[in-house]
Amino acid sequence: MTLRTTPLYTAHQRAGARLVDFAGWEMPLHYGSQIDEHRAVREAAGVFDVSHMRVVDVAGAEAPAFLRHLLANDVAKLKHPGRALYSCMLTPDGGVIDDLIVYFRGDLGYRVVVNAATAEGDIEHMRASIGSRDVSVVPRPELALLAVQGPEAVAKVAPLLADDLSTAGELRPFAAVWNAGWMVARTGYTGEDGFEVMLPAEAAEAFWERLLQAGTRPIGLGARDTLRLEAGMNLYGTDMDTSTTPLVSNLGWTVAWEPEDRDFIGRAALEQQRAAGVPQRLVGLVLEGRGVLRGGTRIETDAGDGAVTSGTFSPTLGVSIALARIPAGASQDGLTAHLRGKALPVRMVKPPFVRRGKSQLT
Repeated sequence: MTLRTTPLYTAHQRAGARLVDFAGWEMPLHYGSQIDEHRAVREAAGVFDVSHMRVVDVAGAEAPAFLRHLLANDVAKLKHPGRALYSCMLTPDGGVIDDLIVYFRGDLGYRVVVNAATAEGDIEHMRASIGSRDVSVVPRPELALLAVQGPEAVAKVAPLLADDLSTAGELRPFAAVWNAGWMVARTGYTGEDGFEVMLPAEAAEAFWERLLQAGTRPIGLGARDTLRLEAGMNLYGTDMDTSTTPLVSNLGWTVAWEPEDRDFIGRAALEQQRAAGVPQRLVGLVLEGRGVLRGGTRIETDAGDGAVTSGTFSPTLGVSIALARIPAGASQDGLTAHLRGKALPVRMVKPPFVRRGKSQLT
């Protein structure tokens, strides 16, 4: 199979990236040292090429009603152009098809950013859910997407933006500005300040090079994963999928239950699960001792076994951390991870593990 490449493929090669297959795309895993890249984002600023993710524009007279039916969160919360929200898109059984961000762009409608591995299925599901509504679902493959993250991200990016995007540095989280071809959003996936920049593919390499010249470091998918796990953020296909609901994935906060008459896809199944009692929950764990928690590691609790969904060594904290799905009735006492034949104690914590470079462990 021929792997797809982003507009920055040759820039990654010049930067010495180790390129790997990620969801059918040839993407940079790292540029030499994953740990150094992780620390660069926590301490300064790094830029990620996330152009493999898909930008989809949703417009039409009935776009608000369509998205209120399609998503578990409610786009009616977006009262002003430029605001955004995070949501899950569900099956009728309440399983997570994908997690995504929706931006309200006023008269232009809405912009949705979905995950690379699920993009084709997402778009097919969206179009199949339109019915007779006056709605268009238009993928925007001509756009590239860069994420610039870290405490110095705003200072690095702001001078490089056009005058009509100059207010980006003043945005609050989950807000965006745009012009005819670019969109700059105060969102990210690392637990740090920064932007996600959507721009024409033909402009991506020049913007990337200007960021590097300004002192921003290129960051691969390896550090992206350790950063997002420290930030307590779920990864689709690992921490949730169509076999799990938001309620068992620590994403109940993304479900807008009010108003009661909003009939979104999956609502009835979630209401039934909520009424019956959620059987499992996704929690944060810290390993008390040497070793690294990995996906699939068995977690023994006083209410039965659970398993790690995402685990890694945290460069910021110097310990192994994980997200794990365990029985809902499990107490915090006596949790044990079974690693290579050894039973090691783990401590339950509430994610995030790290926020803005600072430990959240108590």
